[in-house]
Amino acid sequence: MLSIAVCEDENYFSDHIYSLLDCYLMENDLKATIKSYSDGEKFLAADRNPDIILMDIQLPGTNGMEIIRRLRERGCRGQVIFITAYEEYVFQAFDVDAIHYILKPVEKDKFFSAMEKAVRRTGAHNNKALLLMKNDLNAKIFIKDILYCEVYDHKIFLNTIYGRFSYTGTLDSLEKQLGSDFFRCHRSYIVNMSHVLDRDGQVVTMAGGERILVSRRKKREFERRLLEMCRREGMQ
Repeated sequence: MLSIAVCEDENYFSDHIYSLLDCYLMENDLKATIKSYSDGEKFLAADRNPDIILMDIQLPGTNGMEIIRRLRERGCRGQVIFITAYEEYVFQAFDVDAIHYILKPVEKDKFFSAMEKAVRRTGAHNNKALLLMKNDLNAKIFIKDILYCEVYDHKIFLNTIYGRFSYTGTLDSLEKQLGSDFFRCHRSYIVNMSHVLDRDGQVVTMAGGERILVSRRKKREFERRLLEMCRREGMQ
């Protein structure tokens, strides 16, 4: 379970951040404990070491940038996302190893992108799994290990780095469980964008050598998602 701290003195923005957090966690099937602080000194006094810190900069008393510096001196390695109305601190943010700098008002897409990077760095996605039950056998499939999924003759086939598994179901239902690294590129396929090696026209090559068709109407969105994935992994 993730631990998240929100340090924001304005109630309206604090409520908005909570709303975005709830939405992000629900869509990605993640659980978290969330604590809120109205100023940085209270956050320091709590002596916590959360996985993710959502930090305003202009706070009563000591500003958020200095608070993070003090936390770093204590050994806190939490993933910091600054949320502020001021642009001028952006370069200082990198000095304290912040992973993102979001300007108010906070847009959902930018917030989700920042959270995705933070969660990825904590490794929280690595433990998400599907439990398949067939007869008397159970199989635990870690989502990060899925290369691609396909449907054929009313069966779902999960092609993973350690083998192929099948069960009765629908891609629509499975898609809701997988998270943002996966893309429905065709009515019969969902691919893990982290395991895409190459694209040639409407065919993509996955890790392991399998070639998957991308439908014509999904081609542009696939290219956008692939570029986004390359940029994100290049920044880690």
